[in-house]
Amino acid sequence: MLCALPLAAKIYPQNHSHPSCERNPTVAASVTSPPPRIPTKHPSLEPHKHRLIRLADAGRVDDALSTLDLMSDRGVPADLVSYSVLLRSCIRSRDLVRGRIVHRRLLDSGLRFDSLVTNSLIALYSKCGEWEVACSIFEEMGSRRDVVSWTALISCAAQNGMEEKAIVLFCEMLHTGIIPNEYSFCGVIQACSKSEHDWVGRVVLGFVIKMGFFRWDASVGCALIDMFARRQDLSSARKVFDGMRERNIVVWTLLITRYGQHGRGRDAIGLFLDMLHNGFEPDRFTISSVISACSDLESLEFGRQMHSLAFRYGLASDASVGCCLIDMYAKCTSGRSMEDSRKVFDRMSEHNVMSWTAVISGYVQSGGHDEAAIELFCKMMEGRVRPNHFTYSSILKACANLSDLQLGEQIHAQVTKSSLAYVNFVGNSLVSMYARAGRMEEARRAFSLLYEKNVVSYNAIVDGYAKNWDCEEALELLYQIESMDVGASAFTFASLLSAAASVGMMSKGQQLHAQMVKAGFGSDVGVGNSLVSMYSRCGSIDDACRAFGEMGDRNVISWTAMITGFAKHGDAARALGLFHDMVATGAKPNAVTYVAVLSACSHAGLIEEGWEHFRAMQRDHGVAPTMDHYACMVDLLGRSGRVEEAFGFVKSLPAEADALVWKTLLGACRVHGDIELGEIVAKNILELAPEDPAAYVLLSNLYAEAGRWEDVAMIRRGMKERRLSKEAGLSWVEMENSIHKFHVGDASHPQAREIYAKLDELFAEIKEMGYVPNTNFVLHDVEEEMKEQYLLQHSEKIAVAFGLINTSAPKPIRVFKNLRVCGDCHDAIKYISKATGREVILRDSNRFHHICNGECSCGEYW
Repeated sequence: MLCALPLAAKIYPQNHSHPSCERNPTVAASVTSPPPRIPTKHPSLEPHKHRLIRLADAGRVDDALSTLDLMSDRGVPADLVSYSVLLRSCIRSRDLVRGRIVHRRLLDSGLRFDSLVTNSLIALYSKCGEWEVACSIFEEMGSRRDVVSWTALISCAAQNGMEEKAIVLFCEMLHTGIIPNEYSFCGVIQACSKSEHDWVGRVVLGFVIKMGFFRWDASVGCALIDMFARRQDLSSARKVFDGMRERNIVVWTLLITRYGQHGRGRDAIGLFLDMLHNGFEPDRFTISSVISACSDLESLEFGRQMHSLAFRYGLASDASVGCCLIDMYAKCTSGRSMEDSRKVFDRMSEHNVMSWTAVISGYVQSGGHDEAAIELFCKMMEGRVRPNHFTYSSILKACANLSDLQLGEQIHAQVTKSSLAYVNFVGNSLVSMYARAGRMEEARRAFSLLYEKNVVSYNAIVDGYAKNWDCEEALELLYQIESMDVGASAFTFASLLSAAASVGMMSKGQQLHAQMVKAGFGSDVGVGNSLVSMYSRCGSIDDACRAFGEMGDRNVISWTAMITGFAKHGDAARALGLFHDMVATGAKPNAVTYVAVLSACSHAGLIEEGWEHFRAMQRDHGVAPTMDHYACMVDLLGRSGRVEEAFGFVKSLPAEADALVWKTLLGACRVHGDIELGEIVAKNILELAPEDPAAYVLLSNLYAEAGRWEDVAMIRRGMKERRLSKEAGLSWVEMENSIHKFHVGDASHPQAREIYAKLDELFAEIKEMGYVPNTNFVLHDVEEEMKEQYLLQHSEKIAVAFGLINTSAPKPIRVFKNLRVCGDCHDAIKYISKATGREVILRDSNRFHHICNGECSCGEYW
């Protein structure tokens, strides 16, 4: 008798092989049993045998093996039944180590192996993933192979990613004349789960129907349902389910679970209700799947009913049910959702890593509970349960949300020690955490350490570079994605378009537009929204309109992006008209939409329209005003010179105004020279945000414009003592896929000499046209002549001169600035546009200025 055994043993050459089984010559393939003997039945065999079987069936394999040792010591030879029971116990527990021990004892026993024992050995090695050993035993059986032998090997191949081999084995089995049983069909059906084997699966389905297994065998029905579900064909899976005459709880639960996993939560719940109506009692897997469906649907009411049902069936304390309940309460929209999640967690008798992770992730995902997540994580670390990669991923997100990089670095050290920093979930969270903190060097290092980079990994690092204004690096990564099998996602393109928009690189945005159409994302709503935003933020409102018009589907973000674009470009009429079109289509505006609408009114000085929209937002659409909306109203009143009215509005707010609202009012005080009110407003800002330099700068500028230089000096000394600095003015121009940046008085550019010569030439020309430098915008106590020199060196003027040197008509000069455009620069650029016949599109921190032939789209109202 020849048998396979991967242990030290006497090896003999093989004289036959099977074409379906690839052999590894380094694996011990066969041993020869001693010449068979016919054992005499020992009178003490039965008592020992019964004890061994009882222990093995109870899963106590070590005790059963001890009984086998005892029998050997007493000279009581075990029979094949005893060994079969031991093998069956090892198969059930997937215990390869003890299975090999039993195999060794079998060989030493000298017993002639029957089909039951040989098939058990094939099953043991196949279920434990030892394909080559199982294949060797199968080969040695020769003509003694039966349906059990074939089925074991078919199932082994299917379960170990060798689908084609499983299908070939099934065909060979049929060729030998062996009729498959239900387990054979289950194995080959599992092998047909991939889409490339769809036609084979259909043939097998016909075979199953012909042989009568389809309607009456639950295991075959489950295999078919699972095969179709894995191919996303839930319609066919339901047809299989509906055609089955014998359904048990496993069948019902399988389809309910697959519905939930594929985003069809309503179908999952509907099927569950049908199951109850048919008299089936759910188990913990059914309850867990339905609760997960409630989570995806954010159906808190039904989720609570499932919680009650879990209590009714005694399943509320089950770990998997508890984890699903925690997740459900965290995800469902309820003011007390995390409180309920925590109650479920606290009532669980025992916690495993899943329950800890579920509640920690719930705190992070629900928003605003990051500190509680960290506190719970620290408590977890005090116990015996160790975090897994999902736990670390969630807690790193909490650190990112809190900008707590110190704790994040400690967690990073822990995951590195646990060898989890290379896992996608954890590595991607590390990249995001460092990127959000602007630490792109550390983010790139975490990214480079990932074993397998997926699309989420690339999205995280690309989004990080985009948000940190490193458009070139972000685009370089896109080229890497294109050269790999990862494939850029819609989110990748959205991030890159946002990066291009942030720095005003319209040529890059246009390249991305072409690439994303080529990649098949032309109809994606998210990418379409990013295109609208990119074109409008790069100064091309016509291209933004075209992108918006070409969108097949639009959501509230689409409408809001276009309304925001019109508002930023000073076209209030089109912004408000589009808003009315949006409402007419049935789209529901949100809080961001109303920020865009109120901004449009503010930039155009439409006070009455602004008030009407402010009142209507909650009255007509249920949108409660936030501090952003209050700031828009203050800006609307302040720009119009109604500074006292704006102050009264702030004092009447139902909640304490935040720093943004007060800074908006202080900006209005500066524009209209209201020093007395400006001092009051500045005091409120400094109480709320003492480390914010904006209030000091605005008040200093207010004093400077009034000529109160002693007060200016005092504020600047205070800022120096607090180590606060004003954000430096920066203007930039895109030229041939490169960004050219300019600061005040910048002489570092290679063309600096040429730029300043051009400025001198322009200033001489526009002064003759009537331009008079407005030295009120020089916020330093210097001589008048020096003030004019300061004005000449403002960054936006330098950028315009650079654009004139390096471009020609009719191409507009696009200039971007990080701060509000200087009033003198605004006037000077109008004269320059008239003198040169060139259009200048200037984007500052507030809006766009389209300057052409001496006139600006802002109408001197910005």
